[in-house]
Amino acid sequence: MIRISTLPTMTREQAVQAQFALVDAISHHFSGTEFLSSGDYGVTPGRGRPNQTMKVEKVLAEFFGTEDCVLVRGAGTGGIRLALSACLNPGDPIMLHKAPIYTTTKETIRLMGLKPVFVDYHDLAEVVRALSQVKVVYVQHSRQQMRDEYDVGQLIQAVKRAHPDIPVLVDDNYTVFKVPHIGVQLGADISTFSGFKLLGPEGIGIVVGKQAPLEMIKKRNYSGGGQVQGPEAMELLRALVTAPVMCAIQTEQAAEICSRLNDGEVPGIEWAQLSNSQSRNVIAKLSDPIAQPVIEACDQFGGAIFPVGAESKYEVLPMIYRVSGSFVESDPELAPYLLRINPMRSGAGLVIDILKKSLHQVNRS
Repeated sequence: MIRISTLPTMTREQAVQAQFALVDAISHHFSGTEFLSSGDYGVTPGRGRPNQTMKVEKVLAEFFGTEDCVLVRGAGTGGIRLALSACLNPGDPIMLHKAPIYTTTKETIRLMGLKPVFVDYHDLAEVVRALSQVKVVYVQHSRQQMRDEYDVGQLIQAVKRAHPDIPVLVDDNYTVFKVPHIGVQLGADISTFSGFKLLGPEGIGIVVGKQAPLEMIKKRNYSGGGQVQGPEAMELLRALVTAPVMCAIQTEQAAEICSRLNDGEVPGIEWAQLSNSQSRNVIAKLSDPIAQPVIEACDQFGGAIFPVGAESKYEVLPMIYRVSGSFVESDPELAPYLLRINPMRSGAGLVIDILKKSLHQVNRS
């Protein structure tokens, strides 16, 4: 069995407390009447942005304990691009983990003409030695490959002890409200993530962190069409309130699925492990290289076989899907044997039932 390292997760009680803390922050910036309004539109004179959007940003900055927050277009990818452009000029060197890069991040690096300096983040001494060669340290919080097990907090602290002036930018997509602390709460300068992955509206990215780079993002994003309007910001905020507990329940069900698969409840599955390959999920290895036909069979039994936004508001049925390309890039021969399982809003029992029926059908044909 391959050993897959996982990130620490919030307990259900921690998730409840996160919900309470977010509502507390809302009460500090909104009156009861204001919160029940849909929100305003337009480039407000003197500020250049909708008032209600700015209030939501203040709430999120308080909740995450950062100097500032900005909501942007382009979801998580847009947040990463704008944050990098605020910290770097075209052609600047950037430190990256020596691992496959998430597809849209790779495209951002290409578009900006950035020069990657690849370092193994498991070797903190190597990280520190390479800091003199780069302008920004970029960290993807979720795992990029099966063997990753470095501690994100220790990595950030090692960078800041050696070169406190070098910005650390963390891609926190798939980890917000799942891990106890995101990048900025561990000492990074900026965290970026998608609101769509947390039940929010399509296309909204969230950037939290130091005021100077975030002010630059706001200044450059003056165009009215580029603004996140007040009603969108309010829809996002309402969604975020319910996301922590939802994520905690999902994490509990993933653990139960993993345990039941390893107990042999589904014939044809050799082993299962929890994973942070993008979202928190279960990686299951089949006895035979039939992952694709099994995935196709899951569709008719009520399993989602492709993502919408990786835990978006549309994803209710459990997802049984292929393992991410970057996650198996180092071991491509495993791809036909592996399933990625995310219970979404379902219980473990439904997932087990779908897997049993799908494997039975494929093996019978």
